Amino acid sequence: MARMILVGGGSSSGKSYVTAHVIARLGEENVTRITLDDYYKDQKDVPMEQRLQVNYDHPKAFDWPLLRKQLSALKEGKAIWKPTYDFVAHSRADKEEYVEPKNLIIVEGIMALVDKNVRELADLRVFIDAGAERRFLRRMIRDSKERGRTYESIVNQYFHTVQPMYDEIVKPSSMYESRNVSSPAPVPRLYSSFWHRLTKNEKKSAFLSILSPYAFFIISANCPNVRMSDFFKHST
Repeated sequence: MARMILVGGGSSSGKSYVTAHVIARLGEENVTRITLDDYYKDQKDVPMEQRLQVNYDHPKAFDWPLLRKQLSALKEGKAIWKPTYDFVAHSRADKEEYVEPKNLIIVEGIMALVDKNVRELADLRVFIDAGAERRFLRRMIRDSKERGRTYESIVNQYFHTVQPMYDEIVKPSSMYESRNVSSPAPVPRLYSSFWHRLTKNEKKSAFLSILSPYAFFIISANCPNVRMSDFFKHST
């Protein structure tokens, strides 16, 4: 059965960076990546004016039944047709993506640690902690370049929904993580030693099948302010 890691944290906190770093270390052939952004509710039948008023930083904006169903399927080794999201249209896109489960499934998003049913599927939980100023600047750059948003709309959304929902919902979800990795300096040396020992005695697939919090620390902790969780599903 595939192992699943949840990567939560505020908007533009560095979740995608950490996920991309892990994938680069383990190889795309070994990792299935799921982003919660693709599971915003389908709003094709909702007028654009109403779509613009939706609080996309609240759990109610997400299609939880579909997310739970598809993550469960991936854990069971079944392929899925994953929805995709159009940030310009503020609705689900027509295109679906065929996704097969690999040895490791990484699920990232602001609400990754919020839902109890999703948490129970995970073998490891991570919360990325970054300051409000850094998150705001990163989001402004991203939304203006990648999502075609105006600076006015970015600022309004950030202070009306993004930051308030972070304080109310996202940040409290960090209670499901435990360790704070504050110094990345020894990671390359530790990683090299640990990886060499595993590849000498076991195949890469064996490493993935016994992935532990320590191993994930070795892989991804060279990102400052990454917090790791020891919480496996039996300790929920």
